[in-house]
Amino acid sequence: MTIPTATRPPDGGSAVAGRLSTLDRLLPAWIVAAMAAGLLLGRFFPGLGAVLDAAKLGSVSLPIAVGLLVMMYPVLAKVRYNETGRVAADRRLMATSLVLNWVLAPAFMFALAWIFLPDLPEYRTGLVIVGLARCIAMVMVWNDLACGDREAATVLVLINSVFQVAAFGTLGWFYLQVLPAWLGLPTTAADFSFLAITASVLVFLGIPLLAGFLTRTIGEKVRGRDWYEGTFLPKLGPWALYGLLFTIVLLFALQGGAITSRPLDVARIALPLLVYFAVVFGAGMVAGRALKLGYAKTTTLAFTAAGNNFELAIAVAIGTFGVTSGQALAGVVGPLIEVPALVALVYAALWARKRFFTH
Repeated sequence: MTIPTATRPPDGGSAVAGRLSTLDRLLPAWIVAAMAAGLLLGRFFPGLGAVLDAAKLGSVSLPIAVGLLVMMYPVLAKVRYNETGRVAADRRLMATSLVLNWVLAPAFMFALAWIFLPDLPEYRTGLVIVGLARCIAMVMVWNDLACGDREAATVLVLINSVFQVAAFGTLGWFYLQVLPAWLGLPTTAADFSFLAITASVLVFLGIPLLAGFLTRTIGEKVRGRDWYEGTFLPKLGPWALYGLLFTIVLLFALQGGAITSRPLDVARIALPLLVYFAVVFGAGMVAGRALKLGYAKTTTLAFTAAGNNFELAIAVAIGTFGVTSGQALAGVVGPLIEVPALVALVYAALWARKRFFTH
C-alpha cells in the first residue's frame, strides 16, 4: 500500500512498506476493531449512548464532534492553500464533480432505495437522505490514504458545502415528494432544518479548515516550508487516524444497540449502500480517466462522489423523524457500511493506479 495519511510525503510520493508505521500497515484491522469495540460498548452498556449524547455540538454528540475535528485538522493542515486556485481553474474537474455529486449520485440512491426497499418506506426515506448528504469530512481522510490530490479535495469539499446549504432542502423535497408523485409512487413529507445543515457545514468543515489554514500559514512564516512539511507534519499526521478510530468507536457505541438488535433490517439497508459506494466510486474513476485528469485528481473525484456526510444524514433523520425512527436507523447503517467499503476502495484505487494510470 502506498503511504497513507500519517506518513505520506507532501508531494504524494510512495515508499516501501517497511517504512510504514504499524498504524498505517494495519489500518483495516484497526478500523474493524474500532467498529467491533463500539458495537460491543453500545450493546453491553446501553446507558452509554445517553451519556455520549448528553452534550452536543450543533446536532451531533460532542465527543463524536471532537473526534471528527481531530480527524479533519491534520489533513487540512497538509493542504497547500496557495495551490487551490490552480485546482479551481480546472473546469472539467469542477463540472464533473458537480454532476456526480448533485445529479447522478442522489438519483442513483433514490433508484436503489426503491429497488431494494419498496416495502419499507422508513428505511427507503433514510437512504434517500443519506444520498443527499454529500461528504465534507471523512472523504478528506480516504482521499489522503489513497494519495489523492489534497488541494483538489479541499476545493471540491468546499463546493459541496455550499451546495449542501443551498440545495439540500430543495432536493429533499424533490426526491421525497415531487419525483415519487410523478412516478405514481407514495410520497413522504419532510421538513429539513436549514440551521442544522448550515451548522453541520460550519462545524465539521469550517473549524478544521480555518485551523489548518492558520497552522500552515503561521508555521511556514515562522519556520519555513521545509521544517513545516519535513518535521511538523509527520508528527501531526497520525492524529488524523487516531481521530478516525476514536470517532468510529463512539459512533458505533452510540448506535450499537439499534444495529445489533435489528440485524436483518441492517442487512437489507446495507445491500443498496454497498452497490451505491461501488458504482459511484467506479463512475468517478472512469470519468476521471476518460477526461485524462491523472490519478490524483481522478481519485479525489471518485471519493468525493462516493462519500456521504453521515453526520448530517443522521442529524436530519433524527431531527425530522425521531431518534427511534427507521429513517434514523438507515442513517446509522450508513457509516457502518461506508467505513469498511471506502477503506476497501482505498486499496482498489491504489491497485487502479498501478494498472491504469501513468501519472
